[in-house]
Amino acid sequence: MKVPDFGVARLGVPKLTVPRLGLASFRRRILFRGAFLLLVLATLALALVLLKEEKQRSYQNYRLSFNKTLAEIVARLRHPAGQLALLNPPRGGPVTPLRPLVLPYSALDFDDQNKAQQAIEMAGCSVHYPGGGAVCVAIGNNPYAGGFLYLVGSFVSGPLAGREPGMIEIDQVHRARVTLDMRGEVSRWIAPFEAQGEPGAAGAKGRLTGFVDNGAGLVKHARLVRDFRGWLWQNGPCIDGPAAAAPPNPEAAEPACNRRAFFSIRLPVDVFREALFQKPRPVWPPPDLERILVRIEMFGPGSAQPLFDSNAPGAAPPFSLADLAGALQPGETLRVLKKGAPAPVVTLKGAEDPNEISSPWLSQLVRQLPVEGEPVAIEGREVIATSAGNYEAVLAGDLRGVDLAISAVATRLSWFIAAMLGAIVLAWLVIEIGLIRRIAVLTRRAAAVSYNVQDAQVEQRIADLDVSDLRGSDELGILAGGLADLLQRVKDDVRREHIRAQQERDLWHAVGHEIMSPLQSLMVLHGKPDDPSGRYIARMQQAVRVLYGTASPSEALEAATLQVAALDLNAFLQNLAANAHFAGVEGVRFEPAAAPVPVRADEFPLEDVVTHILRNADRHRIAGTPITLSLGTTDSIATVSIHNQGPLIEPALLERIFEYGVSDANAGQGAGRRGQGLFVAKTYMAKMGGTVSAQNVADGVSFMLALQRAA
Repeated sequence: MKVPDFGVARLGVPKLTVPRLGLASFRRRILFRGAFLLLVLATLALALVLLKEEKQRSYQNYRLSFNKTLAEIVARLRHPAGQLALLNPPRGGPVTPLRPLVLPYSALDFDDQNKAQQAIEMAGCSVHYPGGGAVCVAIGNNPYAGGFLYLVGSFVSGPLAGREPGMIEIDQVHRARVTLDMRGEVSRWIAPFEAQGEPGAAGAKGRLTGFVDNGAGLVKHARLVRDFRGWLWQNGPCIDGPAAAAPPNPEAAEPACNRRAFFSIRLPVDVFREALFQKPRPVWPPPDLERILVRIEMFGPGSAQPLFDSNAPGAAPPFSLADLAGALQPGETLRVLKKGAPAPVVTLKGAEDPNEISSPWLSQLVRQLPVEGEPVAIEGREVIATSAGNYEAVLAGDLRGVDLAISAVATRLSWFIAAMLGAIVLAWLVIEIGLIRRIAVLTRRAAAVSYNVQDAQVEQRIADLDVSDLRGSDELGILAGGLADLLQRVKDDVRREHIRAQQERDLWHAVGHEIMSPLQSLMVLHGKPDDPSGRYIARMQQAVRVLYGTASPSEALEAATLQVAALDLNAFLQNLAANAHFAGVEGVRFEPAAAPVPVRADEFPLEDVVTHILRNADRHRIAGTPITLSLGTTDSIATVSIHNQGPLIEPALLERIFEYGVSDANAGQGAGRRGQGLFVAKTYMAKMGGTVSAQNVADGVSFMLALQRAA
């Protein structure tokens, strides 16, 4: 809008002198600029308050997370896999060649495939290889279990080919070769597979008979190593890929294909066994256990390359204490101590996220924000008992790590705060230059006219400068007038809605009051214990109290309190079926059970539930057909089935019929039904800890009520 020129050319008067304006003339501009300044300060204050509250919540959440982390770590350490990790501290270095681990068991039942496999899976001692193979090399935690090395694992192979008794050439059979490098001596055993059952069939099983391997194969009359015991099983489904090493066997029960083979070997170690008979008591596990190297190779028929080699590259180590570092948050330190040991078994620290970038001044600001009742450092301790003694897990947390995380988040969000402040400043400048400056010019010129000119025509022009009322034809006047009209309409609508709601509440209370008065009189007339009408009048009173005691029926039902106690469901249904005609439902049949069926329920609400469903069934059954009640029980649930013969319920309505206000579409609006009965049934059943559902059966509909059985 162009500001009119009040100079000499327009007014025909000398140039106006601008008077010295008082503070009142700047009040609106000061208020406007003060509002924007307060908005900037409020934005910064809001950011600080939210940052402080976030720090408080983060400290509290961290304490809960800290306790959960300690509980998780302790649970993992008390698991057999954790016990294995405690008994075998991190060694470092390459995974292969394999070194024996100390099992959390005294020995392995290596003769049983399921037991051996379950034991190593529970302990998590297997080293896994890229080709699908796995092996666990371990000793028991008790030296008096025999001093053996256990080699348990699996590999992929075609049908197993076994050695016949007395066969010297073993190149055409499956065989295992075990190499032990211990204390400067290298021992090697060769163990051909001797099948027990049909050769090449799925589910093959047999022994691995051990011989000393001198590099020249078996010789005639070669003697078995007496204490070398091994088994080889093959079962399970085929694995994708062609059969390895053996042609298809037309007489086999299953087609020739690659399957997983599982082996279990007990390897005698003379050094371990001899130490059992020496004095003093042998040290167990042996101190040089990590220097004992073991290699196992599994060969197929006619192949010089092993099907499985424990020295193959790419082996993945089993779970160790070092893996617990992944459960630690930044700033946390875990120390695992063995009772009586001078140094920790392992010390782990939570790694910081390298992608988290925090501003130094924001980090300093977060640290300065006060937090009530939260110490900076916290610590938790738990004791884990193992066969080798007690270990203590000490988890130390530093809440300053939480500060770093908050500062990193604050650094990311600071761009949004800066953008908000920039938007506020930009809006301030736009309004200041585009509106306030023009208003200031107009104010000065109007003041000059008022001060210098006393001419009547000028006074009329001064009247045209009146801006006290914002309503007008310009953008500001249209917006202000439109918003004022809109808000006024909204206020009028809200006021009318409050009046309507209050009238509805008054109506419900009035209706309830009018109904309760005659019901009190009826209770006096039918108050005898043997009067069947008294029971239904009591139910009516309860329904009136529930429905008309608050604003609406749905709210009343949700707020109703039930007295759940033990109730004989069998006697209840028998009595209800006998008196159903009093509720206007004829032909209700129930075959009582031989013994009481106590359930947890409230008698009157449960009777309301069954009555509502009976009335629903009565409306939809085929005329002349009965409504049958049946009672079924399990150890914890009693189920009541209410069946009527008649039309089926549309599948889309099977769940919705229990919602408030959903009524039968075939009943029509003129039937006077409000869709409340089944809603009441569902609500009461839920409050009694039960469920209600409907299902279509061959000749009609069945409603199923499930209640918890009482002790």
